[in-house]
Amino acid sequence: MNGGLPIRVGASRIGNVPLTRRRYGPCIVTLPCLPALRVADERFLDLVAERLGTERVVLDLARRRDASRDHSWLSPVLSAKLPDVVADAVVLVREPEELAFVLAEAYAHDVAVTPRGKGTGNYGQAVPLAGGVVVDTTGISGVLDIQDGSIHARTGTSFTRLETAARTTGQELAIFPSTVSSALGGFLAGGAGGTGSIENGFAWEGYVSDLELLPCWDVPEPLRTDAVGALAHLHAYGTTGCFASARVALVPARQWTALFASFAHFDAAVAAGHELLRLDPAPRNASIDDADLVALLGAHPAMPARRDSLRVTLDESTVTAASGAVARHGGTVELVSAQLTAMLVSLSFNHVTLRAKRANPSICHLQVGGPALVEHHEALRATLPGGLLHLDAYMLAGARGFGGLYLSRFVDESTLRAGMREIEELGVRVVDAHTWMLGAHGDLSATMHAARANDPKGLLNPGKLPRDDR
Repeated sequence: MNGGLPIRVGASRIGNVPLTRRRYGPCIVTLPCLPALRVADERFLDLVAERLGTERVVLDLARRRDASRDHSWLSPVLSAKLPDVVADAVVLVREPEELAFVLAEAYAHDVAVTPRGKGTGNYGQAVPLAGGVVVDTTGISGVLDIQDGSIHARTGTSFTRLETAARTTGQELAIFPSTVSSALGGFLAGGAGGTGSIENGFAWEGYVSDLELLPCWDVPEPLRTDAVGALAHLHAYGTTGCFASARVALVPARQWTALFASFAHFDAAVAAGHELLRLDPAPRNASIDDADLVALLGAHPAMPARRDSLRVTLDESTVTAASGAVARHGGTVELVSAQLTAMLVSLSFNHVTLRAKRANPSICHLQVGGPALVEHHEALRATLPGGLLHLDAYMLAGARGFGGLYLSRFVDESTLRAGMREIEELGVRVVDAHTWMLGAHGDLSATMHAARANDPKGLLNPGKLPRDDR
């Protein structure tokens, strides 16, 4: 616990299941942006159990605890600061109509609702800071239809299933996250980009053409938005409504293969990477790790220790051109294999943090970007102890380039914050990966407006938006 002992506030039963709930009073009310607890009371849980069945109102402590966590343990700051809150119950929904019922009863009983996909987020977005219920939406799954250029699916559908369905029509996902088992709704609520972002940008750049969500009202009715309207709801942690379905972009499928190359110098690997980004067709992903990070990961023989690693998922027609680019910059093509494209996905974006932290639990990460990232990479590594650099390619504002992760040994938060200031003084953009609050990725005005309209009582994932006057 972080802030006091739990205080028992009531006991009841759901069917034959005894129920005991606890208020985490001192822990919660001292948190910013949480005006009051929103505890799931007996009547609310009884009504939900009557509608869905007792087996879909989970009261088992271990399962509630698991559903109240995500991958925020990757951050030593969040691990220390996020309160040890456990939802009063986990509600398993399978249909949008069931989700609407839960939201209506939550509105009537002032119960906090934290929507959850697969829990693969990194910022505590699935942690129920105000208690209440976690609503597991992965049961609302299935592909609804596939058209030329898009796929329409329910919120709980995994990206593995989406890609498989798209491939049957000669298409593939325009972008998908490095955790391919993630649910569509969870990614749209908390993610940004991934494989495919070199050519197709990020989730808010035309990826979503239709979004259906349910507000937290007395009588929730599905709200449908177009591509422009969806922007207020993307990367909003479910604070503007619970997603029911979405239509996302597909592109013509290609035959991809994985190319592993190694270099004696990081600058050479980056120069080769930039040349590969100009290939036509463009790579589906491209990642670079400095030699020290390669040694820590120990991921594959095609990533030899003491050499910087460049890995690219290429259209098979461009392998010869890519190999020539590697050679021109003094690199060595270690391996080309169509069977290892999935491995390259798992060696990209924050999956690298996951791998590195498993090898060295003291690892801490920052998200970094901008041209100065590669221009000043040596100075960047010196800002924090044991600095390591991982780069991923993507397209931002129409230009292809590299951003990535700066990994270091965590000492304490003050050292980390001082390092962040030094990094910014180098001209490198830093996104704070150590806060559960929204806002680090840009302007929140549209999101705040949508949250006030769709969640007038502030019951959806409380504590993730800056305080407003609701």
